[in-house]
Amino acid sequence: MGIVTPFPHAGKPSQVGFDRIELSRILDLYGRMVAAGHWKDYAMELGKDAAVFAAFRRAAERPEFRIEKRPALRQRQGMWALIGEQGNVLKRGHELGPVLAPVERRLMKLVE
Repeated sequence: MGIVTPFPHAGKPSQVGFDRIELSRILDLYGRMVAAGHWKDYAMELGKDAAVFAAFRRAAERPEFRIEKRPALRQRQGMWALIGEQGNVLKRGHELGPVLAPVERRLMKLVE
C-alpha cells in the first residue's frame, strides 16, 4: 500500500515546446501578418534542444523569420531568438515580447 512508483522521465523533458501563452502570442502575430498579405505558411519544429516557429512568405522558400526557444541559453543571453532568412540572429532576449518587436514594427509599416 505504501509503494510509490516513479513517473517515467521525471528529469529533463525529452522535447522542448511552447506553452499556451507563448504560442498564442506567436500565432497572433502570424495571423496579423497573414491578414496583411505578407506571410502565407508556417512550420513548427519541437526538438530536444529547441522549439522553432518558422514563418514563410511562400511555402516553397526558406522561412523569412524563425522564432527559437532554447531553454539551455536561459541564464546566458536569453532563451528567445529571432533569426532572419539568411540565418543571422536579429534579436535575442529573455522575454518573447521584445524579441518579436522588430516583426511587429515591420507589420506597422505594412499596414500603413
